[in-house]
Amino acid sequence: MKYPPVDYSGYLGLDKLLNSQKPKSDEYKKPAHDEMLFIVTHQAYELWFKQIIHELDSVLNLFAKDFIEERNMGVVVSRLDRIMEIFKLIQMQIPVLETMTPLDFLDFRDMLYPASGFQSYQFRLIENKLGLSSQHRLTYNNAPYSEVFVNNEKKQIDQSEKQSNLFTSVDNWLKRTPFLKKDGFDFWANYKTSVTKMLNNEKDLTDRNTLISDEIKEKQRQQINKTEEIFKALFDKDQYNELVKNGKWRLSYESVHAALLIQMYRYEPIFQLPFRLITRLIDIDETLTEWRYKHALMAKRMLGTKVGTGGSSGAEYLKKSTEKHKIFSDFFQLTTFFIPRSELPILPKSLTEKMQFKYN
Repeated sequence: MKYPPVDYSGYLGLDKLLNSQKPKSDEYKKPAHDEMLFIVTHQAYELWFKQIIHELDSVLNLFAKDFIEERNMGVVVSRLDRIMEIFKLIQMQIPVLETMTPLDFLDFRDMLYPASGFQSYQFRLIENKLGLSSQHRLTYNNAPYSEVFVNNEKKQIDQSEKQSNLFTSVDNWLKRTPFLKKDGFDFWANYKTSVTKMLNNEKDLTDRNTLISDEIKEKQRQQINKTEEIFKALFDKDQYNELVKNGKWRLSYESVHAALLIQMYRYEPIFQLPFRLITRLIDIDETLTEWRYKHALMAKRMLGTKVGTGGSSGAEYLKKSTEKHKIFSDFFQLTTFFIPRSELPILPKSLTEKMQFKYN
């Protein structure tokens, strides 16, 4: 054998792992059967959180380079795929935990004060590494979220806030997207022309429509004008940057251009991996939002309007975080600016040839 022999139990550290469940109800000699389920479920969460952090760190290391080779983009997407599957698996643990009834939970809940799931520093690390900024966070008991952590946990949390995260890494990567201006083709100028043409056609069709009343025509005109105003903000850099200041957008002006180009011309071979990357970020944000929502529902089911063991508003806090703690919502907003394929600017042949994989 090339390496020393290893046994299954020793390799996995099962002795330590399977003896790390210490129910408080046993310690206080008030046995509560479902406390074991509660402990095992949350320990499983933490193990999967550790794996997610492992994957995220590898992705961030790849994005830290000035130039990312195409093969490394494949690695990035595959690791985000894995993170996505882990989040889906984590979400599936909630129905298992819900086999415990509220009365079963009350058998040992009072023994857990002031512990709270909010104190999972690994989950806070995941949020920070994904790109949830501190200014977008809800306060916890009227204090910054990091105040509940001490010693090494707090040190890691503070470091993660200062380090590059997935959102800023993707933003910087998108800024470097080629093909926005190449071979005499200016995507943004052509896209703006197409949008103007599309909106003018809609106005013309509304005016010439004899099958609807003047009142409905006026409502349609107002809606078209509203859409036009939304697009204007996208075409004006100063206006867009003002929206960024007001928290309406987070992506840079250049990155929005690149993301639109990638999404609207996603069938070009060169954009396949970037498109999958953006799609996976949307999927991760959506799955996290679903998990938070289901967690809030479970807390409501178990606690009603009781205060959480950590002192928070319990289910109400979790419900608010569902909307507030989204990270990649800019990519959801981008669909507002999609236009029909028939209206897309036609790419020059010289440009499409550069976007393909050609073999001699």
